[in-house]
Amino acid sequence: MSSTDKLNQLHTFLQQSSLMQLVNMFDLMPDMLFWIKNTNSEIIYANSAFQQHIGVNSLEHAIGLTDYDFAPAHLARQYVVDDQRVMAGQAVDNRLEMNILKNGELRWFTTSKRILLDSNDQLIGTYGVSRHLEKTSLALTGMQALKIPVEFIRANYMHDICIVELAELSHLSISALERRFKKFLHKTPKQFINEVRLENARRLLVETTLPIAIIAGECGFPDPSYFTRQFTKLFDEKPSDFRLSFNPS
Repeated sequence: MSSTDKLNQLHTFLQQSSLMQLVNMFDLMPDMLFWIKNTNSEIIYANSAFQQHIGVNSLEHAIGLTDYDFAPAHLARQYVVDDQRVMAGQAVDNRLEMNILKNGELRWFTTSKRILLDSNDQLIGTYGVSRHLEKTSLALTGMQALKIPVEFIRANYMHDICIVELAELSHLSISALERRFKKFLHKTPKQFINEVRLENARRLLVETTLPIAIIAGECGFPDPSYFTRQFTKLFDEKPSDFRLSFNPS
C-alpha cells in the first residue's frame, strides 16, 4: 500500500467515525501518546508524540503497524489483549503498565482505552491515550510529591514496603499520601506496589527460566499461591499459562 493510499484510508476512517475535528488536538499535547486502531489492532492514526515514541518519522509509516512491530513480545501481547477486552466491552481506565522508550529503556505509563464505533454504532476499532508517568509527575501540580515514593517502590518492590515509611519519605501523612496516589494515579499506594511487583514478575516469566515460586518471592510475594491469584486477577491468566504462551514447547 502506497503512502497516498494509507493517508486516504486514514481520512476515510476518520470521516466514518466523525473524529477528524478532534484528532489534530492531540498534537498539542507532547506528553500524551494518542492512537486509533482498527479491529485487528493495526494503527490507523497516531499523534506526533506516539510516532516519535515508536521511532517513525511520519504518520504513513505508522499506519498498519501493530504493537508487535515496535514493542517486546510480552508487552505487545498485553496491549493487544487490552484491545480485545475493550472491544468485548471492558474499558481500560488508567492502567499502570510498562512501555518501552525509543532508546530501549522500560518506563511506567498510565493508559486508558475505549471502544470506537461508527455512526451506525458498529464496532470499527479502539482508541487510547497513554502518559509517561515520570514526565507527567513533573508536569502536574502536586505530583512531584509522588516522585519520591514512586521511585522508592520501583527500586524496592521486591522487599516489604511499609506505607508509613513511604509517607515519611514523602514528608506527608499517610492520608495525604493516599489522597495524592488516588488523585494522580487513581489507585492506592498498596495497589500501585502490587502492580509494580506483578509487572516485574511478568517480565521475569518471559525473560528467565526461574521457577514461578522463585519469581514470586523475588517480586515481593512470599506466598506463591497468593501471587498466582493476584497475577490472574490483573492479567486474566495464570502465570504458568502466560509463560507457556511464549514457550509452548
